[in-house]
Amino acid sequence: MSERYIGLMSGTSMDAIDAVLVAITADGKLKLDASHSYTLPSELRARLLTLSISDHWNADELAELDVLFAEHSAAAVNKLLSEAKIPAKSVTAIASHGQTVRHKPSHSAPYTLQLGDPSRLAFKTQVNVIHDFRRKDVAAGGQGAPLVPAFHQHVFAQPGKSVAIVNLGGIANITWLGPEQQLLGFDTGPANTLMDQWIQHCDANKSYDESGHFARQGKVIDELLEALLKHPFYSRTAPKSTGREEFNLSYLKPLIKANYPPENVQRTLLVLTAETLSNELNKLPTKPEQVYFCGGGTKNELLLTEITQRLETKKYDTTLALGVDPQWVEAMAFAWLGWCYEHKKPGNHPAVTGAAAPVVLGSKTLFY
Repeated sequence: MSERYIGLMSGTSMDAIDAVLVAITADGKLKLDASHSYTLPSELRARLLTLSISDHWNADELAELDVLFAEHSAAAVNKLLSEAKIPAKSVTAIASHGQTVRHKPSHSAPYTLQLGDPSRLAFKTQVNVIHDFRRKDVAAGGQGAPLVPAFHQHVFAQPGKSVAIVNLGGIANITWLGPEQQLLGFDTGPANTLMDQWIQHCDANKSYDESGHFARQGKVIDELLEALLKHPFYSRTAPKSTGREEFNLSYLKPLIKANYPPENVQRTLLVLTAETLSNELNKLPTKPEQVYFCGGGTKNELLLTEITQRLETKKYDTTLALGVDPQWVEAMAFAWLGWCYEHKKPGNHPAVTGAAAPVVLGSKTLFY
């Protein structure tokens, strides 16, 4: 007998809400039954992006965006259920990540903040909502991120083999699955976020560099790459996590000289991702026998080429080779975290986040 969970994920790019309907058996085996990518309205996205890097928050703006994001999350859920022809009452819970607008686990008062009013989401969908997955880990002394490595271990581990899972979202992160059930996971720096922000700055009609087309037209600016690599995040040791708070246009623009061609900046940002990610992959405790990629960055052919050329491991693929579409891995991870909450199973892993102990992640809001 299996239970149905809906996983919702909106990442650093803030361009869409990924929604998945997942059946999970009593022993935790997952089956993806339906998926839907719900595009966020451009005005809402712009407001969320502004809020995420602003040093001065307006309480009314924060509260309104909390409500609006929940409204669109509900629309994503209802569209998913409609397309799948599944009644809401057959779903055990929605596992909603929410939209991160600030993540500062190393602050003097460590915190992480995701928007998406769970009460409104529950009422609008008539489904119970499990939410607020990151704060318990932060309360336990952890980074609150990345949370997907525990899921990667659950579904992708190969006994006796050293395997790496690489998520190319707005931020890049690595999961190392060791041959003796070891687990490591951490953010390595920007994957798509700086590239996306730069091309949006250059062309308001583009939200990302499709297949790396713009970057292909440029050449690496060695001076800029050297300056970018000096960011203190790269010298930190794991556990570590980051986000748009550190890697944004306000950080990038002062490093760009007036004579830098825009396409050369784009190519340099792509190589920055390839360099920083491959450096960390090549330093793992044991060389992975295979590297699997997931996330939106898997659609950028040039990015994958630049990364894989730098890897000591020459066997690589996407998670599709393991039976999971790269686009839906993170949303499925949160559906699984919802199942973990429902069954009182810890969802974090101290070796990854640095938390003092394994803890059950999340809170629950009933729809009635």
